[in-house]
Amino acid sequence: MFTIFNEELAGVARRLRDDHREFAAGRWDGARLEAHRTTMLRATVDYVRANSPFYRKHLANVRTDELGSSAGAAWRAVPFTTKDDLRAAQHDILSRPLSRAWIFYETTGTTGAATPCPRDNVDSLANNTALTVHYDTIFRQYGDDQVIGVSGPTELHAFGDTFGDVCRNLGLAVAKMWPHSPMVGFDRALAVLRDLGVTGLFCTPGMALTLAKRLRAAGLDPRRDLRVRVLMLTGELASPELLANIGELWGARAYNALYASQEASVLAAAGADGGLYTAPLINHYEVVDPVTGAPAAETGDVTLGELVVTALYQGAKPLVRYRTGDLVRRTRGDAGATLPADRLEVLGRTRDELVVGGQRISGYDLENLLLGHVRGYLDYQVVLDRDESGADRLSLRLEADESEPPRVDPELADHCRDVLGVEVSVGHDRFGSITGTGAMVSWKAARVVDNRSGEDADEETAAARSLASARR
Repeated sequence: MFTIFNEELAGVARRLRDDHREFAAGRWDGARLEAHRTTMLRATVDYVRANSPFYRKHLANVRTDELGSSAGAAWRAVPFTTKDDLRAAQHDILSRPLSRAWIFYETTGTTGAATPCPRDNVDSLANNTALTVHYDTIFRQYGDDQVIGVSGPTELHAFGDTFGDVCRNLGLAVAKMWPHSPMVGFDRALAVLRDLGVTGLFCTPGMALTLAKRLRAAGLDPRRDLRVRVLMLTGELASPELLANIGELWGARAYNALYASQEASVLAAAGADGGLYTAPLINHYEVVDPVTGAPAAETGDVTLGELVVTALYQGAKPLVRYRTGDLVRRTRGDAGATLPADRLEVLGRTRDELVVGGQRISGYDLENLLLGHVRGYLDYQVVLDRDESGADRLSLRLEADESEPPRVDPELADHCRDVLGVEVSVGHDRFGSITGTGAMVSWKAARVVDNRSGEDADEETAAARSLASARR
């Protein structure tokens, strides 16, 4: 409602709403989108160079009058922005002083210096409008009597404010709850879910599994004792098979709701069909070779590589050619999809790839391969070892309710042997809090125990263990 006190912002909000609705309805052709993209790329470069101390130097040699397209040689010559740049520059990366923002967030800083991520009203209007239009396709399926729970990681994260605002835009009641907060805790969070009749829940996949475990331990069944019909999961790797298992545990539809980062904001969001769709009115997307930085080769309609993004709006911290460090598969949009945008599969961070049986595989593809053969588990972890001959050996460890053991397809071992060339076994375990640290540290640190090197835990694994210990 702040826009009614500022006529300029009210105009921005209406324009963004109308543009996103028209785009979602298929009324933007390729020429209009490219014109928008090129115009806004030039505007962003001019804006950050005029206002950001970091970009004033970093982009000193870029001539915006030469940026004739979003994919030409002139644009590809613009230098990348990296995570190391953000850590080193800190507040110098900002294009507006903190006093011009409406709220301050920061990255978690679990494995490096936290970086400032304030947002002004333009940032929130641009990102939340895109999310509102995407999520309207989902929530309209579930009727008018909805109460949405929002369970985020920390108070310095955008999670609660963003989803709360988007739900307000859609006319949905919201209950914010933070199970890891000492003032809330899991017992109170479970009571809120039950007492309010919560019908939808925004949280991480790890939190959805943890809540299911806590409910089972309390003698409750999410399917029987709660009204949750839709799970909007984000913040961690989420393969289709993991989503299917979580959805079964809760008796709900589980979506990979959002791909975003604290520093770059919204990059893709779910539509009603479960696809993760880009937001091309607010971001320019490139997929590059993670090693060389050159444009990744496209095979048919699919491109595999590291995602690079540039903000097409001018707020507190627009980033230019930001290397996300995330490995993605981008598939060109098609006419029959929920939204007329490209689809992304986020495969994990580039450094989270594993070599198993001599083959390189992403966390997303490994998780999807293994979990496609099991259902009914409450948590999982992957353990990698070598046998006496030096061959890789993989164990899928599952946590489950003793009264309801997981269902394991007997074809799991044969399928994994065919795909990876390794022997796979299934066992049972209890993981404590370590598997819930994925959103704060990394999927690999939370989900993989790699015993093959014999070395001490790396920095991220050590950070995950420390965080897990503090959460007990």
